Amino acid sequence: MGSRGRILIVDDEANARAALAEILREEGYTTETAADGFKALGKLEEFAPDVVLTDLKMPGLDGIGLMEKAQESRTTATFVVMTAFGTISNAVEAVKKGAYNYLTKPLDFQVLEVVVERAVEQARLLQENSRLRQKLRERNAFGHVIASHPSMVKLLRLVEQVAPSRASVLIVGETGTGKELVAEMIHRGSPRAKAPLVRLNCAALSESLLESELFGHEKGAFTGAVGRREGRFEQASGGTLFLDEVSEIPLATQVKLLRFLQERTIERVGGNETLKVDVRIIAATNKDLRQRITEGHFREDLYYRLNVVTLEIPPLRARASDIPELAAFFLGRYAEENGKRIEGFTDDALAALAAYAWPGNVRELENAVERAVVLCEGPRVERRHLPASLDVGAGEGVIPPIPGSTIYDLEKYAILRTLEACKGSTSKAATILGISPRKIQYKLHEYTSTVPGARREGGEEGA
Repeated sequence: MGSRGRILIVDDEANARAALAEILREEGYTTETAADGFKALGKLEEFAPDVVLTDLKMPGLDGIGLMEKAQESRTTATFVVMTAFGTISNAVEAVKKGAYNYLTKPLDFQVLEVVVERAVEQARLLQENSRLRQKLRERNAFGHVIASHPSMVKLLRLVEQVAPSRASVLIVGETGTGKELVAEMIHRGSPRAKAPLVRLNCAALSESLLESELFGHEKGAFTGAVGRREGRFEQASGGTLFLDEVSEIPLATQVKLLRFLQERTIERVGGNETLKVDVRIIAATNKDLRQRITEGHFREDLYYRLNVVTLEIPPLRARASDIPELAAFFLGRYAEENGKRIEGFTDDALAALAAYAWPGNVRELENAVERAVVLCEGPRVERRHLPASLDVGAGEGVIPPIPGSTIYDLEKYAILRTLEACKGSTSKAATILGISPRKIQYKLHEYTSTVPGARREGGEEGA
């Protein structure tokens, strides 16, 4: 028969510890003992008790102190405190601070058995709740994508089809749309799910550091290389390597990445040994790689190797119908994290969220909702709790009324909407509007808000 539960007994009296351990073992429990609160802390993780049965009065770290430090470590163990009859008030104080129950010394063993049994049941409930919350967090982290809009439903179907394959995937989308989230979904849905998902932001490192990070290096390969180091490819062996901002990889490093995609081999920096690694590549970018190829910044052959399957994530403004549900999801998450009971948004707050263009996409929406939760003191998030910046772009998608609008308003609307339709290409927008690309650039600097994804001539993209 299996154990009825795991009990950690904490008492500075050796005889009391031993007696309690023997009694509880005879009742079918697995027991461990500790002579004081500090020793008990060391056993919380390795023993993982369901119940901590602790004396209140101990030298060093007492029972309440032990419980408080254990709570900081987010243990799911249930605490039962023991105290002398004359200090019951201390036990009541412990209960107020989170203890499940208390026992008075000398112990009544029948009462002990009942209290411990119920404490174990309580612990199992807490553990199950913790597991459910973890599953929800995981689902929120990689699988719970708010996808009512047809464009997102289509994307998620593609993710399901692509995930089980070995094909390289290129994820395209503006900053803040959730490219890493989609990469995690692909990895989790693949046969590689139990192996590592290793991430690397290619724009965050210099050329020399990036090459070392990707492929590793041998001792003495460069100044400061005091030993051999595995790169991200070796770390991801059997799993997935996610290369974010892949457009920023220097040309020399692109050659080595292409070699891996062709031969599935790498060499560490400063080494001659050829290493075979089994890694799936998922790359992401917020830039137009074809434009980068035209400019000579990206290899065409590498592009086709990475671009076996392309997943394009629509910007939030293109799926505005998802905004209320996304906002509600983030509200629930951050209300729980901040210990607040918030029922939802007022009508005017929802209207402000729906009207805004969200140049920072889902990430910006999440930040706005988190801020609102922090500032909210009532049952609903009000418009005043949202960032003032929402007012700046709220009316950009609304056709200016005629009469009632200035030439400036009409011109601004025409330029921004045309840029949006042309996916930010100033040259295409200029052709449609019959003006020069330089004039569009001038006007963009003049406006207080910029259109997401707008490019200057030469291929530079906006945020």
